Amino acid sequence: MISGEMEKLYPSAKTLVKECVASRIFAKDATLYDFSEEAQKCAENFMGWADLASHPQCDIKEIQAFADEVVADGYDTVVLIGQGGSTQAPMTITKYNKQDSNRVKFRTLDSDSPVRMRELLSACNPATTLVVISSKSGGTIEPRLLSCALRESFAKQIGEEAVAKNLVAITDPGSDLEKQAKAEGWRAVFSGEPTVGGRFSALSVFGLLPAALAGIDLDAFIEHAVEAEQRCSEDAIDNPAINLAAFLYDNYHAGRNKFSFLTPKRGRVLGLWIEQLVAESVGKEGQGILPNIEIDSLLLTEDPGDRSVIMYQTKTDLWDERRNFEMSLAYVDSSIPRQNYRIDSVEELAEHFVMWEYAIAMCGYLMKVCPFDQPDVASAKAVVLDILREGQPAPDYEENFTDEIHMGTVEVRQAPMFEGCDDMRSSLYALLSSVQPGDFFALNAFLPFTGEGRREALEAIRHGVAEAFGVVSCLEVGPRYLHSTGQLQKGGPNCGVFLILSADELKDIPLPREAESLGALAKAQASGDLITLANRGRRCVHLHLPDNSGVTLRMLAQVVHETITEIMTDRALAEEAAAAEDRESEEAAAAEAEAAAAAAAAVAAGAEAHEVEGVTAVVTPAPAPAEAE
Repeated sequence: MISGEMEKLYPSAKTLVKECVASRIFAKDATLYDFSEEAQKCAENFMGWADLASHPQCDIKEIQAFADEVVADGYDTVVLIGQGGSTQAPMTITKYNKQDSNRVKFRTLDSDSPVRMRELLSACNPATTLVVISSKSGGTIEPRLLSCALRESFAKQIGEEAVAKNLVAITDPGSDLEKQAKAEGWRAVFSGEPTVGGRFSALSVFGLLPAALAGIDLDAFIEHAVEAEQRCSEDAIDNPAINLAAFLYDNYHAGRNKFSFLTPKRGRVLGLWIEQLVAESVGKEGQGILPNIEIDSLLLTEDPGDRSVIMYQTKTDLWDERRNFEMSLAYVDSSIPRQNYRIDSVEELAEHFVMWEYAIAMCGYLMKVCPFDQPDVASAKAVVLDILREGQPAPDYEENFTDEIHMGTVEVRQAPMFEGCDDMRSSLYALLSSVQPGDFFALNAFLPFTGEGRREALEAIRHGVAEAFGVVSCLEVGPRYLHSTGQLQKGGPNCGVFLILSADELKDIPLPREAESLGALAKAQASGDLITLANRGRRCVHLHLPDNSGVTLRMLAQVVHETITEIMTDRALAEEAAAAEDRESEEAAAAEAEAAAAAAAAVAAGAEAHEVEGVTAVVTPAPAPAEAE
């Protein structure tokens, strides 16, 4: 059962128990969200997740039988193509289980990077690869275009008809994807439940089919989920979902609107799922709680005052890895509020899916925001489609990427507040110098994270900002984050600072429709993100680099490092000048006070002398002139 340690009972837990929030969620009572007509209406349509464990909306045995049949037929690889909630839970389940017993090679494709696509294609045999295209609406642009590119490549090797027999769709009834799959004779079509939103779909067919393909026993998985559902739907003070919701909300209410997610390497993929669930569900209407899943515990040696900590212990076979993680925790300031959990098996993930889903629905209730919509994600999608139809907006300026070595041309687009910055270094200086305590920094990268030096360079930028300014610093993978933290970035509080990166592709992959190529799609999404953020008054700069090579990204990291150093030097000089000015003011004030005191003393002394003379004249008058004898 759910293993967790509470440091204390938070006040809002009593509110949740008293108002029967847990049992009302299980009963799908949309009036919980009657603080607005729109919120209640949305809840009426999207609370089907609340009892998925005890009342599955899909045939578990059918899913298990299909997965067993696929493996028996000789398929040794599964590629899942999707975006957002359609891929996040499957990625968590299959990657967490990978070290144990995945019975197929399971790969998730949610990146529009040509580098990532070529890497995946090179690792697959089309004849023995099952391709699962997962999209609730069936119309999300990334899986639609990624599947086109993959099918074209596979068809060249085994023919279009054979490819169709290797395709599976997971989508809601009536979608265009369902119609296409049936018309083309795909191997199978699995219907989703329309009342279950993407990020709440871990225990629906969107999560269960990938789990079964990977070799996870669905009966055991669901059994754990049923037990968690029973506990999390109780109006009791020991309900783990109530305690998690109270921990998050009461710390948020106290100004801790971010939490650091600490876990050994194996658990980090759970952090990606939690990141989307939390940020997209409650990051709206000027509110939001930001999960920070890339964290160095040495940045928490002193309490920064704006965050809490959630720690997950996971099954770790190596003693050195366990010890390494335990040592990292020893440096975290004990005054930072902390919640501790443990997962020992992949089946236990099901319990934590349930706990977090219930807890975030409760946070929405407490924060008075609808946890089931994503209005700013939708608006950003519309901007991207406009760019693909009408063409890229012109950059604010272009220049040679670096002064030292000509590595190509960088295009710079920036928010109106940085108007007047006309070279890359001045734009970066203006952006990074705006970072203040309580802010967060996000590096939104539409780049490949594989290949020598790429991720290391991006991590150097992220970590450099965190260390220099003492703020939460996130490395976000595009376009994945658009369906995750992208909602909070645009709809949450205006305390984010954003550096958006994209790059020309050395060997792009052309597309038959909508976008010229995968690289063009990525650039449109990066530009659309800049436009949407800027329209909401966010501090943001978009750099479109000449290429995405490791050396180019390392050079960018060097430029950012130099910019940070310049900012910190200028701040130190400004503080020194201000301190000197304060000292001069204090000295001048002291001198003035001393002079005033001296003058006052002189005046006082003169007055005293005058007074003494007056007294003498009265007390001992001068002798009267002698009378004539």
